[in-house]
Amino acid sequence: MTQDDGGAQSRTDGLPVEELPGGARAAIEAVLMVADEPVTALRLAEVLDVEVQRIRELLRELHNDYDLHHGFELRELAGGWRVYSKRDFAPVVSRFVLDGATSRLSQAALETLAVIAYRQPVSRARIAAIRGVNVDSVVRTLSLRGLVAEEGTDPTSGAMLYRTTNYFLERLGVDSVADLPQLSPHLPGLDDLEHYDDVQF
Repeated sequence: MTQDDGGAQSRTDGLPVEELPGGARAAIEAVLMVADEPVTALRLAEVLDVEVQRIRELLRELHNDYDLHHGFELRELAGGWRVYSKRDFAPVVSRFVLDGATSRLSQAALETLAVIAYRQPVSRARIAAIRGVNVDSVVRTLSLRGLVAEEGTDPTSGAMLYRTTNYFLERLGVDSVADLPQLSPHLPGLDDLEHYDDVQF
């Protein structure tokens, strides 16, 4: 970022963003089109040198406009904003992206991911105790896919802890882990998992 004598910061080809074709609204679209993860309103405000309240207003305008006669939409997920294809077109998009192939997680990976999602931050030993099997390779797979990440170490055992990522929230279409469905009604006894906390594997 550069600054002129008046203290204005962001410039693109010497012009303030508002003076570019389409103004700040078009600039937001340009950024969102290349974003590989949700972008916060604050980050957009910093990049475009536009008041954050103005950015929020424009994001809402875009969200409403995209809702009409478009195959894509602007969603607020995982703390930020990103352009997505509409859910109605999921079968078409899936055929295009996968072209008959599958990238689904295995049953073991799904079970491990569920344990991490509902028990995070959690160590591999505790995940293994809950599932009853070694989970090292499965956790590595989930990490490589960007669904889980390291979250410091356990103060008692020193074991590495794992949590879910913003990408995980994005794939599920929720804003935070607090929005995950409650499993207790479907899995009686889930609350008894506390007794696994001190198990070593």
